[in-house]
Amino acid sequence: MPPRRRRGDDSSALTADRIVDAALAIADHEADLDRLTVRRLAANLEVGVMTLYGYFRNKDEILDAMGDRILGSMALPDEIDTEPADALRTLGHAFLHMMREHPSVVRLLATRVTDSPAALVGAMEGVLHRLAAAGITGPAAVRCYGFLITYALGFSAYETPRTWGRAEDAAEARRRRSHFYAGLDREQFPETVGLAADLPSLPTDDQFADGLDAWIAGTVARLPTRA
Repeated sequence: MPPRRRRGDDSSALTADRIVDAALAIADHEADLDRLTVRRLAANLEVGVMTLYGYFRNKDEILDAMGDRILGSMALPDEIDTEPADALRTLGHAFLHMMREHPSVVRLLATRVTDSPAALVGAMEGVLHRLAAAGITGPAAVRCYGFLITYALGFSAYETPRTWGRAEDAAEARRRRSHFYAGLDREQFPETVGLAADLPSLPTDDQFADGLDAWIAGTVARLPTRA
C-alpha cells in the first residue's frame, strides 16, 4: 500500500523542473543561497522533505540543477553579429542580463563548476559560436569569453546589494546614501564628501557600458586582421 499523503502534500504533481523553479524563486528573491534550505523548499512546494530526496539526493544536486537551468537558458539575440566589437558588446550585456534575471547565479558561479551539457551549450558553446562568427577564434576567443563572464559576474556581485544605483524607484535610497557620504568627516574623507551627490549612482548601466566599451576598444585593436 502506498504511503498516505499528508493533507496539502502536492507530491503527485511534483517534477524535478518544478523543484528547480521553486528553488530559483527562493534564491533569486533572497539573493542569498544560504537562505535556500531543503526544508524551506519542501514547505514552499507543500511536500515532505523526504519527497524532494526522491528527485535530488542533497542540496548540492539542487544547486547544480539551478546552475544548469540558468546557464542553459542564457538568452542571446537571434541576429548574429559579424563585427567583433558588436559581438563582444552583445555578449557582455547578455551575461549581465542573465545575472540580473537570476541574482543567485552570481554565488553559484563563484562557488561551483558546472560540467553539464545543458549549461555548456547555453553559456559556453553558444557564446564561443558567436565569437567565432565575428572572427574571434582560438586563444583570443578564450580570453574574450573569460573577460566577458567575469566582468559581468564581478559587476553583478557589486550591484546586487546596492539597489540604489539602478532601480528607477530608488530616489529615496539614493538620497539617504548621499546624506551618509556627505556626513562623513571631511578631513578624513575629502574626496568622498565632495562626490557625495554622485557616488549613490553607482553601479549604473552606463558604468558597465563604459568599462565594457573601453575593454572592447583595446581588444579589437589587438585582434589579427581578418582576411
